[in-house]
Amino acid sequence: MALLFVAGDQGIKEHDLAELLEIDTAALRQNIEQLEIKLASDADSGIRLANFNSRYKLITKSEYSDLLTKYFKSGLGTKLSQAALEVLSIVAYRQPITRIEIDEIRGVQSSGSINTLLARSLIKENGKKNVPGHPNLYVVTDDFFDYFGIKSLKELPAIENFENDENENLGDFDGES
Repeated sequence: MALLFVAGDQGIKEHDLAELLEIDTAALRQNIEQLEIKLASDADSGIRLANFNSRYKLITKSEYSDLLTKYFKSGLGTKLSQAALEVLSIVAYRQPITRIEIDEIRGVQSSGSINTLLARSLIKENGKKNVPGHPNLYVVTDDFFDYFGIKSLKELPAIENFENDENENLGDFDGES
């Protein structure tokens, strides 16, 4: 089942699966049939085994279609946009930080990206800044660390590395094409 899981939407051709498992196709079909029955009869499992033109893959059971539709409509199933990644990196390196400070760094309005990051629990409000208007301060969450597979902010690349790279690239530009 692990091979089928990592194969994802592409699935694995019967011949390739048998070769990887080092069994003949008859034995594979027997194992596949047992797995298919096991998944179909497991009320706690949201997946089933499907065969499309001798290509096997794991798919979700149709009874979960409403829940999955709701999930994808919520935006939680999508990758982060470039703008959201920019905001997230600013928060990670400069936290705690306000939306206005983020906007000043980016040069554009960031409330949409902040809302996305809040909904995905990658950042959170962490108090108010002691200035007129008392804007929210944002910091990264534990989900941020899980998302990027790191244990602390110390594991982030030094920001100076990026600043030096940008300056070097600008210095290489001679204005000629």
